[in-house]
Amino acid sequence: MDLATDQASGPAEVVLACDELEQTLDFFTDRLGFAVDQIMPADKPNRAVLIGHGVRLRLDTKRATPDMSCLRVYVPPGATECSLLAPNGTRIECVQAERPVPLPALDPAFLHTRMADPAWSSGRAGMRYRDLIPGRFGGRFVASHIVIDEAGPVPDYVHFHRVRMQFIYCWKGWAKLVYEDQGEPFLLREGDCVLQPPTIRHRVLESSGPLEVIEFGSPAEHPTHADTEMALPNATVNRSRRFEGQQFVRFQQRQVDWKSEGALRFKDTGIETASNGTVSVRVLELASGRFEVEHQGELVFLVVLDGAGSLSDGVDPQPLSSGDALSLPAGRRFAVESDQRPIKMLEVRVPAS
Repeated sequence: MDLATDQASGPAEVVLACDELEQTLDFFTDRLGFAVDQIMPADKPNRAVLIGHGVRLRLDTKRATPDMSCLRVYVPPGATECSLLAPNGTRIECVQAERPVPLPALDPAFLHTRMADPAWSSGRAGMRYRDLIPGRFGGRFVASHIVIDEAGPVPDYVHFHRVRMQFIYCWKGWAKLVYEDQGEPFLLREGDCVLQPPTIRHRVLESSGPLEVIEFGSPAEHPTHADTEMALPNATVNRSRRFEGQQFVRFQQRQVDWKSEGALRFKDTGIETASNGTVSVRVLELASGRFEVEHQGELVFLVVLDGAGSLSDGVDPQPLSSGDALSLPAGRRFAVESDQRPIKMLEVRVPAS
């Protein structure tokens, strides 16, 4: 490849190795005045792109030593990617611009993540994250219990995600959000849910203290891009707009009636239709009896929102309590039973069924 004759696509980046992303990020933003353009993943960031002083920098903890730093040049989609070595030893990476977010091979496993054994990490914009799908089905999915402890403004910025799909369920408290083409900011209250279509610009403005949400997305690692050009709310209101084939939807639990399905009551969030069948999300309530799950899809994911019960798959039952999360692979039959009072759960199915 000859970049002198082949047209590049987008600005080049200087790629810098770093051991501690958070400390390095603070130095470049607070001390040197760089602005964050992209960060990933949101729950345990290990890469970030910064812009400032006419330079674009990519901080990467996966580059273990400083001598692995390089210059990254973006080439048009479909062009050949390559690695070049300059006479002075500088390595040049030529990679395609706006490459599709890869969907890793599915590696399913039964997972029971207990609230009683939490492992929290620091994430973007001062948020605390608890990983609900350790191992992440080979990188296919990520689900996080996210907490903002202090009430008031959230140090967020207008951003978007390159994802297959993503939604947020408000478990406790409330958040004030604003989305591209959706009008004025609104409150996402306890029990409400939104589908965030790929690339829709959005921002968290403020929250109750504490705020607790469940965020689910695919793939597990996806870039979060800052948008320094767009101010929200934007002038256009187009609530029927589709973003990469999906439509923003805001589920308000107080406005949706319960429906019955055997021993279950449920509320449908409307996400199945809005996502073109990519994912379905329901709120379930089991007052008594059993709720059986067997599927042939990619994943059934359950979060206990309230109450207690047990899970079994033909062996000794496992106790369930509020905050527990279950990742159920295909080809096995599971049963959930309520305890002394109704058990309330968030149910996610991929693909929708």
